Amino acid sequence: MNVIGHFVGGRRSRGTSTRHGDVFDPATGRRTAQVELAGGDDVAAAVQSAERAARTWRDASLAKRTAVLFAVRELVNARRDELAELITAEHGKVLADAAGEVQRGLEVIEYACGVPSALRGGFSENVSTEVDSYSLRQPLGVVAVISPFNFPVMVPLWFVPVAVAAGNAVVLKPSEKDPSAALLLAELFVEAGLPDGVFNVVNGDAEAVDALLDHPAVRAVSFVGSTSVARHVYQRGTAAGKRVQALGGAKNHMVVLPDADLDLAADAAVNAGFGSAGERCMAISALVAVEPVADDLVARIASRMAALRTGDGRRGCDMGPLVTAAHAARVHAYVEAGVAAGAVPVVDGRDVTVDGDPSGFWLGPTLFDRVTPQMSIYTDEIFGPVLSVLRVDSYDAAVALVNANPYGNGTAIFTNDGGAARRYQHEVEVGMVGVNVPIPVPMAYYSFGGWKSSLFGDLHAHGADGVAFFTRGKVVTSRWLDPRHGGVNLGFPTQT
Repeated sequence: MNVIGHFVGGRRSRGTSTRHGDVFDPATGRRTAQVELAGGDDVAAAVQSAERAARTWRDASLAKRTAVLFAVRELVNARRDELAELITAEHGKVLADAAGEVQRGLEVIEYACGVPSALRGGFSENVSTEVDSYSLRQPLGVVAVISPFNFPVMVPLWFVPVAVAAGNAVVLKPSEKDPSAALLLAELFVEAGLPDGVFNVVNGDAEAVDALLDHPAVRAVSFVGSTSVARHVYQRGTAAGKRVQALGGAKNHMVVLPDADLDLAADAAVNAGFGSAGERCMAISALVAVEPVADDLVARIASRMAALRTGDGRRGCDMGPLVTAAHAARVHAYVEAGVAAGAVPVVDGRDVTVDGDPSGFWLGPTLFDRVTPQMSIYTDEIFGPVLSVLRVDSYDAAVALVNANPYGNGTAIFTNDGGAARRYQHEVEVGMVGVNVPIPVPMAYYSFGGWKSSLFGDLHAHGADGVAFFTRGKVVTSRWLDPRHGGVNLGFPTQT
């Protein structure tokens, strides 16, 4: 049995912990590897490696840092198929979706290549007589990144390139469910010329997370995952004096107004609801149909779902399995709860015929109609291929429904009325908004993050917020004496 270890000090390594977790191929249900679950000593070794590297990396020129990142970009691009295959083998998403994930990660690397512009400070001459002031941004030191199972390449690349470009050293703790892609990423960074220890990977579970949150040398933590864990990370990390950005769960709504192009809306609902088996923090899981369009829209969505092929992601299928048997059982239980609560199962994914091993972790695309806000399939983040349709009578009722939800990650509105779209983007209490775009994930030079229970902390991922998170500001006020200076003045300095 292959044992997956860690990446510390520029090379793969084995830790001291005796605990292991199982890694599965979700499309077959077979165990393919074991992964070491780091203990406190393993985390301390990775942090120590990062500490040593941070002392010299922070002094590397911007030219050196960008040269490394340009090389990383080329290497990731050259190995994108291999990365996608690793993602599919351990997560289960289809190869085309995995390739798209790698591409979105590449966009952040490309943004980080331009970090010298983002790190520029300001300068003011003669703020007082012959006194100048200027600002600059400096790295924090050692930072930690804790990433989820659903995007084992893209989410680490939201943070690591920006943190490294800003002069920090990183310890990444990927999900123990699909750890292999993170190790390959670390190898590619080192191959690109990143000094040993600047990018480390420790595999593990909650014990490793808490060790990172408690370690005094870790200055900042970036996290993506469920809201309950995000809250824990934020509270424990900030209590230890760390800077924390913790991106949590979501219940993303897609509002369809009566004037919308219903074919476009139906395509978008299927794509955004069932891509990656619904295991996206930006997946559309609640479709809010403003009457009288619900019957027509539901019929169009159901007809498209009938053509979807669920199966092994390496066989050209449309949708793959769920990531683990336990998660598949959890999502199945939500489908059963929706039926029991009185929602109408227009398409029941429990009846799916799969193109794959029957032992895989399967659930087909599922569509519920006449869902109410009290049902668990609406209130909870299911994180599976379950799309719930709620019917409302007006635009105002739709906005009230979205704003009443405790999550505020992403939302979309489908309409041909520019005034309604503009009003929606102004009124909705959500961090990322799409207009006729179902998954409004920002480009790398903007920042990703939600509102309310979808984010703990002030700064979002990548873009300008990412640079601000991984640096701290400093202002210098200086006077250089010239030959005219002389005399003593004990008075309080004033701006004259």
